[in-house]
Amino acid sequence: MSQQPVDVLIIGAGASGAAAAWNLVDTRMRILCLEQGDWMNPLNYPSTGLDWEARSWGEYSVSPNRRGLVTDYPVNDENSPISISNFNGVGGGTILYNGHFPRFHPSDFRVKTLDGVADDWPIDYATLAPFYAVNDRITGVAGLAGDPANPPHADPNVLLPPLPLGKSAGAIGTGFNAKGWHWWPSDAAIATQEHDGRAACINLGACLSGCAQGAKASTDITYWPHAIRRGVELRTRCRVREISLGDDGMANGVWYYDELGEEQFQAAAVVILATNGVGTPRLLLNSKSTRFPDGLANSSGLVGKNLMFHPYAMIRGVFPESLDGNHGPGACIWSQEFYETDLQRGFVRGFTYEMNRGMGPAATAMLGLAHGRLPWGTDYHKHYAGLHQRITGMVAICEDLPERHNTVTLDPNLVDSHGIPAPKIDYTLSTNSRKMLDYAVARASEALRAGGATDVMSEAPLAVGGWHLMGTARMGLDPACSVVNEWGRAHDVKNLFVVDGSIFVTSAGVNPTRTIQALALYITDCMKKRLANLFD
Repeated sequence: MSQQPVDVLIIGAGASGAAAAWNLVDTRMRILCLEQGDWMNPLNYPSTGLDWEARSWGEYSVSPNRRGLVTDYPVNDENSPISISNFNGVGGGTILYNGHFPRFHPSDFRVKTLDGVADDWPIDYATLAPFYAVNDRITGVAGLAGDPANPPHADPNVLLPPLPLGKSAGAIGTGFNAKGWHWWPSDAAIATQEHDGRAACINLGACLSGCAQGAKASTDITYWPHAIRRGVELRTRCRVREISLGDDGMANGVWYYDELGEEQFQAAAVVILATNGVGTPRLLLNSKSTRFPDGLANSSGLVGKNLMFHPYAMIRGVFPESLDGNHGPGACIWSQEFYETDLQRGFVRGFTYEMNRGMGPAATAMLGLAHGRLPWGTDYHKHYAGLHQRITGMVAICEDLPERHNTVTLDPNLVDSHGIPAPKIDYTLSTNSRKMLDYAVARASEALRAGGATDVMSEAPLAVGGWHLMGTARMGLDPACSVVNEWGRAHDVKNLFVVDGSIFVTSAGVNPTRTIQALALYITDCMKKRLANLFD
C-alpha cells in the first residue's frame, strides 16, 4: 500500500470519523482513514441464525474483553462499577448500538449558568442545529415532529415515519398516561421506509448485535459508501500506536501496525482523532515526547480526566398478557418528564426514559434466574411461561457530571496484541448519580405497575452499560481548563483535531451519537473555513 503523505489523516472509522471524512471530501484534499478493525459482513451478524443470543454474548458482545478479537484492545475496568462497551470495526459503536437517536437540549450546553454545576460549553444548541439537520438527512431518522420536550425540527418533513409502538409500548404508554407524564415516539436511526438505498426495518429485534437488514444506520452503510466513492481512502486492520510530532511542534503523522503486524509510518499534514472517549486519551497518553512528556496535547493535565458514562438504570415489568417479546426495535418511545433540574428530587440535572421491548428466550431465562423468579425444580417451566414474552420495560439514561478523579490512564501491565499499553479505567459513581438512579427506578416501577405490571425487576447501575464514553479531552476556551478549543483543535498542537465524544464538556441525559456526529460535521466545517491556516 502507498505510504505517500496525505493532507488529512483520520484515526477511527466510527460515528465521528465517518462523518468527518464525508464532510471534508469536497475540499479535494487527500484524505486517509486508518481503522484498527474490519469491514463488517451483515451475513455474519447473529440475527441471521438461530444461535443469535449466544453469539451476541460472545463474538458480538458489547464488551471488548469478552469478545477478545485480535482487532480489539483489552480494557482494565476492574476499578469501575460500569464496564466499557465499544466495538472496533468500520462503523465503530454504531454497529452494536440500539439506534436510539436523541438530540441534546439547549439547556445541556448551559448547566453551569442554569444549575451551578460543571461547566458551560463554548458552543450552544443553535451552533449545532444545522449540523444535526445535515446528519439527519444522511442517517435517515424515524420520528414524529412536535415533541413538546424538544426543540422543533428544522425540517420535520425529513423525518421518516416513527417506529411501530406495538403491545409493549402500549403497556408502557398506558403507565405514563396514568401518571400524567410526558412521552413521545422517539427519534431512531432506523429506516422505516427505504432510505438512500437501505431497506426498511422488518422488526427482527436484534439491533444490538448488528442489523442484517441494513435498516439501522451504522456508518459503514451511511457515510462511508458516499465518502469512498468520492475519493476517501479507508484502510482497515491498521492500529495506530502513536501520533508523531515534528520539530516545529506540529503533528506530522502516525506510527501504526498494518494488517500483517508490520510497523509503518504515515505522514500527514493534519491529524483528526475519532477513537471515542477511551481510545482518544489512550492514544494521546501513548504519544509522549520531550515536548509532551505527559502525553500529546496534555499541557492542561486533563487528557484522560473527567470521564463520563451515562449511568443506566434498567427497570423491567412482568405483565399478565403476552406482549411483543424481542420483536421490533426497542427504542420506540421515550419520556423526558424528569429531564431538567428539580431540586425537590434531591439531585441536579436529570434523565431520559428509553423504552426497551422484551428479550429473547435465553435472556428471559437468565433474567429470571438472576432475580430469583425461576426456581429450579418441577415448576421451572411453569414459572418460565409466566415470563416468556411478558416482559417489557425501560432504561433511565442518567446525566453524569464531570469529575476529575474519573479517569482513563495507561495500564502498567496490560497490553494489546501489538504490545501497546491498554487503557485503565478508574471511575466512582457520584452521590448525585446514585440519587438519580434510585429516583429513576422508583418512578419507573410506579409507571410499570400503573400500566398493568404485576412484578418489577431492576438493576442500577447497569454493570455492562458503559456504552457512552465522554469528557476525556474536553472542549473549552481556556487552554488551562480544556484540551481542545471551541472548534475541536488541540490547544497545544495547531494541526491536531478531536471529533469524538471525548470533547464533551457535559454528558446531558440522552444518548450521545447524534450529537457526536453533529460535532464532527461542525468541526470539519470550521476546518474548511480555515483551510488557508491548516497547513502553516
